[in-house]
Amino acid sequence: MSEYFTLSECDVIGFDLDHTLCRYHLKETSKLIYESFARYLVEHKGYDEDLLNLTPATWDFCFKGLVVDLEDGNLVKLAEDGSVLRATHGTTDLSTDEIIKHYGPERKWKHFNSLNTSFAKSAKYYLYDNYFDLPGALLCGRVVDMLHKWGNEVNSDFWKDMVAAIDHNYNTSAFRDAGTYFPSVKRDPGRYLQTCSDSVKTWLRSMKNAGKVLLLITSSHSDYCRLICEHILGKDFEDLFDVIITNSLKPGFFSLKPQQRSFKNLVNNVEETDDLPSLEKPGWYSQGNWIHLHELLKTMTGKMEPKVVYFGDSMRSDMFPASSFGKWETVMIVEEMEGEGVPKSDAAKLNEAQVEPLEKKGKYEESMKPPSAVSNQWGSYFVDVHGGAGEDEKEQKLTWCCHCIHKYSTMAIPSVEHIASMSKWTHTEQSCKQWDRSIQCFRFPVSANLQIFDPSGEIPPIQVSFAENITHSPQIDGI
Repeated sequence: MSEYFTLSECDVIGFDLDHTLCRYHLKETSKLIYESFARYLVEHKGYDEDLLNLTPATWDFCFKGLVVDLEDGNLVKLAEDGSVLRATHGTTDLSTDEIIKHYGPERKWKHFNSLNTSFAKSAKYYLYDNYFDLPGALLCGRVVDMLHKWGNEVNSDFWKDMVAAIDHNYNTSAFRDAGTYFPSVKRDPGRYLQTCSDSVKTWLRSMKNAGKVLLLITSSHSDYCRLICEHILGKDFEDLFDVIITNSLKPGFFSLKPQQRSFKNLVNNVEETDDLPSLEKPGWYSQGNWIHLHELLKTMTGKMEPKVVYFGDSMRSDMFPASSFGKWETVMIVEEMEGEGVPKSDAAKLNEAQVEPLEKKGKYEESMKPPSAVSNQWGSYFVDVHGGAGEDEKEQKLTWCCHCIHKYSTMAIPSVEHIASMSKWTHTEQSCKQWDRSIQCFRFPVSANLQIFDPSGEIPPIQVSFAENITHSPQIDGI
């Protein structure tokens, strides 16, 4: 990654859709996803109906970045070196002594090298990497609790039922009124989707008018993509993008070769069976690979090596593959930054205020913890205390998630709104100071300081620093 980053020098600006351009109302969406999965287990797999009963306090368990060990039913929060910071069996906390007994004195998780080097899916563990997955972590923990209640052995067999629940709600045909999730969003999109502010729409148009090539690359299928984009951007959303790619099946879009994952044309939201040998022109396509896209971008920009930046929310599907295989600059959307102290943009506040007046919200929603907020059970998304058996052996460590943001993203921001609502930034001492105050130095590799608070009181407020002796501060141009 370059030491100095500015959008004005990028030829191509790419975006993921879900939880990137489109922000969701996380409380409502999380409840819907959990209910979708749990109802399938109850109605189709014979699980206890108690899985459907949740209190607002239960949602504190939802925490992005957890890994479930499918062999024993433990969920773990990892440090940057692969040691276990916190762990539960089901939803029950493991004590320090129990963690050491299970993982050894160094508290090392045995599958860390596999996860850390490839982010590949495994039959032995599962990473809860995004908000579509996250309610599944809570359900997974509760299923393990229920298996113990029944006196059943906990092994990887329960995961087959979890995968079936996910497939039932998220597969291609589910949009056509199967499952629970898609029909609910179709009936009332405003309950789950946040519309983009005028500042975002203006920003996208200004980049397009300035000659930038704009991409939309999403793993969502074309019908769901159209529903979302029409709601958040308007009926003319296609005019904002030069190339739209749906059902991209990331991270395979970046990691697989053209002969393994070819582009396909779409006709009435249905993929044609014939593979495209290459991309010849801008348009809306399905599946594909970054190599063929790169060839098209060279033609569109007239440059042999066009500079591309990609905005996304998933480390596994967006940041890691785009930076490692595509060699793109990456901007990660990390809503946990807002949850841990970074102020929301004015546009985001206005958007939320227009959705639902405070007096109309139910008591459940008011007392439910947003999934992006600090968890009492799991602590901070960015930093935690690593403890030994003795009281004096505790030390602060960055989480593995925080380390990955540092390693694979050029910049981290809480939302697209934070960039879109800015005017042009100039590289002056005054602007850099204002940048530090207002958005906490979003570029992690450049003197990024983020104050973290632990609601349990175990960790005093601290500053997490990511300085790497780089003298330039980031510049974001509104273009």
